[in-house]
Amino acid sequence: MIFNSEIEIQIEEASLLKRLSVISAIERGLIMKLVSWNVNGLRACLNKGFLEYFKDIDADIFSIQETKLQEGQVELDLNGYEQYWNCAVKKGYSGTAVFTKHTPLSVAYGMGIEEHDQEGRIITLEFENFYLVNVYTPNSQRGLTRLDYRMKWEDAFRDYLLKLDAKKPVISCGDKNVAHKEIDLKNPKNNRTNAGFTDEERQKMTELLEAGFVDSFRHLYPDKEGAYTWWSYMFKARERNIGWRIDYFIVSDRFRNHIVDSMIDSHVLGSDHCPIVLEINRLQPKWSTAY
Repeated sequence: MIFNSEIEIQIEEASLLKRLSVISAIERGLIMKLVSWNVNGLRACLNKGFLEYFKDIDADIFSIQETKLQEGQVELDLNGYEQYWNCAVKKGYSGTAVFTKHTPLSVAYGMGIEEHDQEGRIITLEFENFYLVNVYTPNSQRGLTRLDYRMKWEDAFRDYLLKLDAKKPVISCGDKNVAHKEIDLKNPKNNRTNAGFTDEERQKMTELLEAGFVDSFRHLYPDKEGAYTWWSYMFKARERNIGWRIDYFIVSDRFRNHIVDSMIDSHVLGSDHCPIVLEINRLQPKWSTAY
């Protein structure tokens, strides 16, 4: 007879062996590692361990949101990485950046729609086999004062991703400012009418996924509870793990079998969000059009 403790040990050993295999594959260049992190002000995050985490994680591509910077306000010495920045017109607001070891074929800023391209919310890097889209979705704000604009933005963004996806697969990462399902936040009943968990915002995420995309984390961990990426600074929310999962790696549906792992680095401090990590089999050219 095998007791529960023995089964748990066997599961832990199997998990460790799998992780060691992945690490070996990363070292041999067979797996790409991508990171996304809403830093809630890069200058502040730089004083809270950003560079240490950046160095330790050693990602192929590292995307950040809510930089709250204007061009030239921060100079980062990231040896081996190219840097791409998209700053909001409004000072100290929004903003995105991507740091990559791999030179892109092209770089685009925004969606090409003036109404939506004033806040530095999107950077798209085109590589040989896929598009990387770093996004910081607008918050609907307290009292849902920006919900109507958010709905228009969501429709435009979905159309933008679909146009890219028609050419080659897409990996979209960033702060989507929505907890899609009740499992994705600690207190769903108390937040039904709050920004980030309204029926309207959740429906837009559903529509995006139904259009041909996959939530990489829920693809691998459909029933995992207590997995959050954002916590309020108030009421010791992080210490008590009263959080929301609002940061995502969304990938083209035809990528689903190439996802190795999708992780939440909840132990990493420095922001009210934590980093998320996607490991994916290094993409081959033939995958760019294969369905």
